[in-house]
Amino acid sequence: MFKSKSRIALVSTTLIALLALVGCGQTAAPTTTPAPSSTSIDKKTISAAGSTALQPLVKLAADEFMAKNSGVQVNLSGGGSMTGLNNVASGSIEIGNSDVVSPEELKSAGLVDHQVCIAPFLLIVNKDVKVDNLTKAQAADIFTGKITNWKDVGGQDLKISIIGRAASSGTRLNVEKIVMDGQKMTDAAAAQDSTGNLLTGVAQTAGAIGYIDAAYLKDTVKALKFNGVAYSPEAVISGQYPIYSYEHMYTKGEPTGTVKAFLDYIMSAEFQDKNVEKTGFIPVSKMKK
Repeated sequence: MFKSKSRIALVSTTLIALLALVGCGQTAAPTTTPAPSSTSIDKKTISAAGSTALQPLVKLAADEFMAKNSGVQVNLSGGGSMTGLNNVASGSIEIGNSDVVSPEELKSAGLVDHQVCIAPFLLIVNKDVKVDNLTKAQAADIFTGKITNWKDVGGQDLKISIIGRAASSGTRLNVEKIVMDGQKMTDAAAAQDSTGNLLTGVAQTAGAIGYIDAAYLKDTVKALKFNGVAYSPEAVISGQYPIYSYEHMYTKGEPTGTVKAFLDYIMSAEFQDKNVEKTGFIPVSKMKK
């Protein structure tokens, strides 16, 4: 009897020990932790420069991108489209903002084009100018210096003062291409280094005319109709209003890391749907092919 009780006690003790070992094995078993997801942020600072026409949209994108990616800095400056193109081609910046397609002489630099939106351009005048519309021929004759008084296009007897942009400006290049059929701007035109300064100059100069992109328009100046058509996004999309350009953000080679992440954000539905039209641009997706 004693032996039977001893065997039972031994078996019970053995079972308890085994259960304890199993329990210990469960609590000590290693767990598989997923590897952290890889991030596309590989550098903390990137630089973009060039078109001042595109600058309002890029600045908004940069501010939002930096807010979403702590520690990242996007440095943005103007200088004109050709400045942006030349600087990105040389490798001194990561992104070159441009209102124009990269010229032939930079093709060998391996630039990659990223079209981010459409920028409509406006012909603007000082609010005291009595003209509300210019035909393409009239505008071309003004910007080449053939017409120098507003009375010759239906306005008052007032000297025309042209306030334009430097030769590096993509806005100027587009006006010369679209409005002037490739003719060059008269040397008599005052050259401003930014769209904002041009706007101020036209607003403060009697008889002044200039050109800006729609994102900069303020009630301090008057936007002209062109060939009888007032600017509106619908007029651009339908083909009635021809003064616009595709806006480009060029990289030297295919973008990677933070640069790619920034460009991806600008092209995302989240950013495009919320901000492009609000800032005076037109989404590329809305243009008729």
